[in-house]
Amino acid sequence: MLSQESLAKIDRELTKYPADRRQAAVMSALRIAQDEKGWLSKDTVAFVAEYLGIPPIAALEVASFYNMYELEPVGQYKITVCTNISCMLRDSDVIVDHLQERLGIGFNETTPDGKFTLKEGECMGCCGGAPLFHINNKRMCEFLTKEKVDAILEELK
Repeated sequence: MLSQESLAKIDRELTKYPADRRQAAVMSALRIAQDEKGWLSKDTVAFVAEYLGIPPIAALEVASFYNMYELEPVGQYKITVCTNISCMLRDSDVIVDHLQERLGIGFNETTPDGKFTLKEGECMGCCGGAPLFHINNKRMCEFLTKEKVDAILEELK
């Protein structure tokens, strides 16, 4: 189900916890699985649970609670825009409108070519850089303007 490389990464995460506390690595293991697969199918979540030796529902509870895990396919680039108060006060609505116009999609939609998915996100803890978005939960882009968004989208194409 997962590559040897991903399993080795999970094994490294497991060394951070006592042997009888394998469940503590569930968030890291799900992240690693999602990095490889692009999203977390029920089979992938069940595989991670089995690998960790925990009940499948325990892994699914984590995967369904946190918004960084995707339980349905997403585009190659998932753009999560913060629309919380600090970003809203710094014109995140302008950024959202611009992204929706440029990509031709709304929140929770994917472009027909499978390249981009647009998501709405809660506070990302970097209010001083508002407005901002994350790309694939890994790259944060701050102080966004329409021009900066255009440059980022061109870079990703």
